[in-house]
Amino acid sequence: MRTIDREILRLAGPAFLALVAEPLFLLSDAAVVGHLGTGELAGLGIAAAVLQTAVGLCVFLAYGTTAGVARLLGADDLRGALRLGLDGIWLAVAIGTVTTVAGVLLTGPLVALFGVDGEVRDFAVTYLRIAFLGVVPLLVMLAATGVLRGLQDVRTPLYVAVGGNAANIVLNVVLVYGVGPVDGLGIAGSAWGSVVAQVGSAVALTWVVVRGARRHGASLRPDLGGVRAAARAGVALVVRTLTLRIAFLVTTYAVALGSGGGADEIATHQLAMTLWTLLAFVLDAIAIAAQAITGRSLGAADVEGTLALTRRMVRWGWVSGVVTGVLLAATSPLLGHLFTSDPDVPGLLWPVLVVAAIGQPVAGVVFVLDGVLIGAGDGRYLAWAGVGVALVYTPVTLVAASAGAGLVVLWVLLSGLFMGGRLVTLVHRSRGDAWLRTGPRVAT
Repeated sequence: MRTIDREILRLAGPAFLALVAEPLFLLSDAAVVGHLGTGELAGLGIAAAVLQTAVGLCVFLAYGTTAGVARLLGADDLRGALRLGLDGIWLAVAIGTVTTVAGVLLTGPLVALFGVDGEVRDFAVTYLRIAFLGVVPLLVMLAATGVLRGLQDVRTPLYVAVGGNAANIVLNVVLVYGVGPVDGLGIAGSAWGSVVAQVGSAVALTWVVVRGARRHGASLRPDLGGVRAAARAGVALVVRTLTLRIAFLVTTYAVALGSGGGADEIATHQLAMTLWTLLAFVLDAIAIAAQAITGRSLGAADVEGTLALTRRMVRWGWVSGVVTGVLLAATSPLLGHLFTSDPDVPGLLWPVLVVAAIGQPVAGVVFVLDGVLIGAGDGRYLAWAGVGVALVYTPVTLVAASAGAGLVVLWVLLSGLFMGGRLVTLVHRSRGDAWLRTGPRVAT
């Protein structure tokens, strides 16, 4: 067990710090924009929900690439691992280009789906249209990070994430509020600052992967067959991720519906979701270790080692969830004041955060088992299980919102019904052996 724990710590420690840095892109935006006004913060919340959905659907570029590269590494095919990783990066460029064009053209209709109007709508459109320009670098960052994690290198993504986030904070403050005689750009400055930081981060990560590919003789040119294979392998993970994003979008829509488009409630939900996402990434650090180690272990045909890893990972997930839950509950009365000057939002926020804190242990186990099954290439099961949970959660949440359910009730449904449903499906799968498929390549 000590060997497994050391391996988990070696990968999860830097991954934890990198994942904390990643959501701080949005958290720092929220902190800077929140002091412009509640309308700007609410607009950021709507824009963030759309952008996170567009980028989140492509998380398979990181997760699937991590698992695939790790399997080939376990099978002692380093050149093949790098070639697979480069196919993922080229796929990221292709998907990102299409998403950027479509997103810029459809920004107005996408924001209109949330039923907001007035200044909240205008701020959301302004931020989102600019932010879509950063989709290509964001997706390249996902793919390149997946390659490096699959190669068991979690330190490079950490350094790049920290540097990119530091640049984002500086750029946000300067571009939003201005410097000296130069006027700030308001919420548009926040979007531009994030885009510039994302471009720099993408360039840094890609350079590291390209350098490794050259060293080991892997071609840098796009292999259309490999890109198509990467796309096909990612379909199941896209469906799995889509079910997650649907749940978050449904929750945001339900908040807007239940509050009648009230800026205070939407802004509160935005802050709660941002903090919840931050903790989710913290828990996901262990899941990333699970992806990398599980893929490598099954690539080397070590079934017993994989089972031992899974048992240990579940324990880590539960304990981590308890720790993050206690910390969130203890700080919930104070956090609202850090992100907004509105006197009403902190009072609305703290009971929502208490609900989220209670659900953290369940979330810890869910994230770990999700990572294990992704590392095993069990994407099809994750997709179908996600669809089943979403089909239950969506109508229940919308009915509750139509009946006037407030923020706390909606977050109880998110933490209990949705995350609880995912827990049941993942535990059921992990107790069988259908996911324990060995070999250098397993289609998802």
